[in-house]
Amino acid sequence: MDSTLLKFTLPALVALAISANPAAALQQNCRFIQAKPDREACYKRQEEELAAKRKPAAPTDESKTLETLRQMRQDDDAVYRSINNICRGC
Repeated sequence: MDSTLLKFTLPALVALAISANPAAALQQNCRFIQAKPDREACYKRQEEELAAKRKPAAPTDESKTLETLRQMRQDDDAVYRSINNICRGC
């Protein structure tokens, strides 16, 4: 039983370790480019990719928050109107 588990676990861990390294290498490869224009183009591409990843997340969260606050305000107004129509002490 243990040898079977070892047969599957060890290759899975090795595959995970190998697949994790290329992602880190993609971030560091620009500094090893010798030609200055190519290196700067690489840095610019990385910067654009990073900006594209960050940019859509912030406005989406803000718009959802504003929409939620508007909806809550409408609900509160409806509750206040219904409370004012209740006859107290009739």
